[in-house]
Amino acid sequence: MAKKPNAAENRRPTATRKPQARRGRAATAAEPASSSADIEDMAPTVPRPAAAPAALRAQLLRWYDAHRRDLPWRRASGGDEDRAYAVWVSEVMLQQTRVPVVVGYYDRWMARWPTVRSLAGATQEEVNEMWAGLGYYRRARFLLEGAKQIVEKGEFARTASALREVRGIGDYTAGAIASIAFNEVVPVVDGNVVRVLSRLYAIADNPKESSTMKRFWEIAGQLVDPSRPGDFNQAMMELGATLCSKTKPGCAECPVSSHCKALAISCENPQVQVTDYPRVVPKAKPRSDFAAVCVVQISQGLKQEVNYRKDQDDLFLLTKRPEEGLLAGLWEFPLVLVDEEKTDLVNRRKEMDRYLKQLLKIDVGRKSAAILREDIGEHVHIFSHIRLTMYVELLILNLKDNVDPVCKTVHDSAKLKFVDESSVESMGLTSGIRKVYNMVKAFKLRRLSVSEEGLVPTRKRSRGQKQ
Repeated sequence: MAKKPNAAENRRPTATRKPQARRGRAATAAEPASSSADIEDMAPTVPRPAAAPAALRAQLLRWYDAHRRDLPWRRASGGDEDRAYAVWVSEVMLQQTRVPVVVGYYDRWMARWPTVRSLAGATQEEVNEMWAGLGYYRRARFLLEGAKQIVEKGEFARTASALREVRGIGDYTAGAIASIAFNEVVPVVDGNVVRVLSRLYAIADNPKESSTMKRFWEIAGQLVDPSRPGDFNQAMMELGATLCSKTKPGCAECPVSSHCKALAISCENPQVQVTDYPRVVPKAKPRSDFAAVCVVQISQGLKQEVNYRKDQDDLFLLTKRPEEGLLAGLWEFPLVLVDEEKTDLVNRRKEMDRYLKQLLKIDVGRKSAAILREDIGEHVHIFSHIRLTMYVELLILNLKDNVDPVCKTVHDSAKLKFVDESSVESMGLTSGIRKVYNMVKAFKLRRLSVSEEGLVPTRKRSRGQKQ
């Protein structure tokens, strides 16, 4: 389970000139004198890291002991299982997330669920609320499912092979837990380790290919220190996260620079840079999706005017996403995907009205009074593989029937709920949906300000409200 490389943090300034970053992959570096030459052919005769593993391990561990960052999961106390749980939570959080962001989430998480058994007693909704803002919510779901699996079995698995049987734990996380918490001599390979190994060995192959990753795992397994496997693995990751960064490696301060084949090549051939390793592989272009999002506010009672002030009697409609797929099981405002050619206001509202009628078993035009329906704007949210453009509108309804009967007519009430404003403010919405809600809040504040100045009536319908 490889992690996305973290940005370099707390990097100390280098004392001497270091190789400059240069775009382009190693295999297609600026042409040398011979057009048939390859980076691998440019390597001078230098000792390969495998030729001196004991020296490399000792140098790296000395550096780690002196310069490792003080991170909360490294200070975890208690028994082996407590240590394993701390490593597990931190490593899952660190996937696709930078260290400074994770620290706060980790501290809050451990304050609420300090042991794997306490986590196993949580609900998915509680976990999602604690996770809100970290993204990749499947990680949170796997943490909860894995905790329940461990508690049901009665003990925390102590080997990498056994840990891989736990829901959501792959090769990387299993190696991290087993080596750091239980001192098993197994390697770990994340994005930082890939970068370090690629430069140590001047490996110009595509790091995204399975054969190349297999090679990295084999090398890491040969290098891991037999007496301090956990510290060695953390040292490799620490080196990649700090000195051996993607674009500005601090080679002058690197504790293992004497073993680095990429550095030796770059010193002899100015056409090659340390930053040519690992090869930069262009990311696939994310697909573009489009969605209509409707923040539905239910104004209860007999109110027929817009009240932009906070009103605890008003409710917001939230729907639950399917239990599989993107953002599985999370709550959001009513959202429906639309074709790109049908993103105009009229077509979006037709699709949304059809969805609301199916969802609530009410006809927005007949069974309720639309006090206000306003187009708010759009927000683009970027996922790893999707560029989602959300067209946001606010719909304030005054139901002719009470909200409770409406809920009872819904086929599956577990998939929707009405919550008050304070609940919306505190619950764990995804960052995209939180942005949508903040857009609506900002719109209301602007309208309230204008309304208090007496410039617009308190009740308003947008021009496109009637279909």
